Amino acid sequence: MGTPLGDFIRARRDSIQPEQLGLADHGRRRSPGLRRSDLAGRAGISVEYLTRIEQGRDRNPSLSVVNAIADALSLSIADRTHLQHLAKITGGACAGRTRPGPAARVVRPGAAATLQLMEPGMAILTNGLGDILAHTSGFELVTAGTGLLDDDAPNLTRYVFTDPRARTLFPDWNTVADELAFDLWSGPSRDAVEWFSADLAPLAGPEFTRRLNLHTPPPRGSLRVDHRSGHRLRLDRETLELVTDAQRVVVFLPADAATAETLDRLRSDQGRHRPGGLRLVA
Repeated sequence: MGTPLGDFIRARRDSIQPEQLGLADHGRRRSPGLRRSDLAGRAGISVEYLTRIEQGRDRNPSLSVVNAIADALSLSIADRTHLQHLAKITGGACAGRTRPGPAARVVRPGAAATLQLMEPGMAILTNGLGDILAHTSGFELVTAGTGLLDDDAPNLTRYVFTDPRARTLFPDWNTVADELAFDLWSGPSRDAVEWFSADLAPLAGPEFTRRLNLHTPPPRGSLRVDHRSGHRLRLDRETLELVTDAQRVVVFLPADAATAETLDRLRSDQGRHRPGGLRLVA
């Protein structure tokens, strides 16, 4: 059985051609990319040792070995940091574990007050599983009628992977799905992630499980949202990590003038029908 560390190294090795690293191309290979022998040689380790790491039979390579592999693959700073993170969590995979269970949904008054400061803008309080624990009126304004907030305990990850309406709301559905799966896999509570993944996988199917096993940070840009009024919104996202709670505040900001104007009109229309304000879900 493989590990996130081994999967990542193998995927990076398969994506590199020998000539990219100044190595001779020895002709036809049984698999694409860099040979294990070439990577092992560049890293100064044996082929047998590299094989054990890639196959998950060695889960505790030293930091010096991890750095040597990163150098041998010519990883970027972001990918090197990610490789070190994978080595850390893979090394702890065999440690004793408590019984998996759901993440806590308690919202501290301070966290709620932080979100309240975002009114009447768009913001949510969420955790590593995608649970929406609280949201501003601006977020509800944009997502009302999409099904996202219909449940008593709304969850963005579950919604994207199981509700067909998500593909209408997010024109870049594949990109959003990649982001949510990676955020789930890299969440702070491995037990909670295991519990949630086991619950979601039978419903979401291969679209979810394939992404959950990629272990590669997806590129992140502006989020495109198709509002029910027919307007396409472009939103930038800023994330505030609440380390004590393993929660985060995600703020959605207009990425262009057209989006800002549309949001202003929507807020004006909403104000004539009902008052805004923070909504606590948890």
